[in-house]
Amino acid sequence: MPTPTQERIAVSTWSLHRLLGTTYPHDLSTTAISEVQETYGEGVESLLDIPSVLNNHGYGRMELVSFHLPSRDPVYLGELRDQLDTCNVTLQTLLIDAGDITHPEYGARDEAWIASWIDIANALGAQHARIIAGKQKPSRETLDRSVAALRRLLDHNAGSTVRLTTENWFDLLPSPQEVNYVLDALGGELGLLGDFGNWRGDGKYADLAQIFGRAELCHAKAGFIDGDLDAADYGKCVDLAEAAGYTGPYTLIFDSETPNELSGLAIERDFIVSRLGG
Repeated sequence: MPTPTQERIAVSTWSLHRLLGTTYPHDLSTTAISEVQETYGEGVESLLDIPSVLNNHGYGRMELVSFHLPSRDPVYLGELRDQLDTCNVTLQTLLIDAGDITHPEYGARDEAWIASWIDIANALGAQHARIIAGKQKPSRETLDRSVAALRRLLDHNAGSTVRLTTENWFDLLPSPQEVNYVLDALGGELGLLGDFGNWRGDGKYADLAQIFGRAELCHAKAGFIDGDLDAADYGKCVDLAEAAGYTGPYTLIFDSETPNELSGLAIERDFIVSRLGG
């Protein structure tokens, strides 16, 4: 039986690139799934296997990156949902990993594409769907364009149990000021997924501290140096999130060459659980 602290741990399929091997790159001009690519080699597990793999390693929460989904067919979505249920793994978030709703030419196209993926999140029974707020440089115009598009996506998802969130990611949201502007404009209807690794520089920790009080989800990405966890950075990030009042799950993000993926995830998990006193 996992402890309350362990229940605050999730794993993203982003961290299982080599295990899965294949991806299905997005073409935003169509909702069809692109042809498979062995982006990270052949892989050793299919997506349908991942709930069992996670359960066997003591994980009960999963985030799915959209480009790891091999089919949008309702039968396949039902099979994946059944696997999650059978393995007692919660689909915490569908990460809709493309699109720029602030693009002056393609924004409407990308908004429609994202809306179709929100429908997939609903079909899979996900708790959340994460949307990119925009990739244009921040200005009053681009921020308001993002807010308007996000409002329409929220309306599209009205009545659903899937909570829509965005992330402190890409050019539109480079600091707490822009993140708070978007969240405030939407009056709490849009959630925040805070990512440890998206902001850099001398002000990283202070900036993250200013948004984690509003975060409902967290991408807990750690740095590894020659296979060793950068404990100083990771510890600061976890500590500032907790101090800000964050109470949500920590989704482990791992993309280093060494150690292997499941070993790296275990190192991250054990560090966070220990840090939280679990």
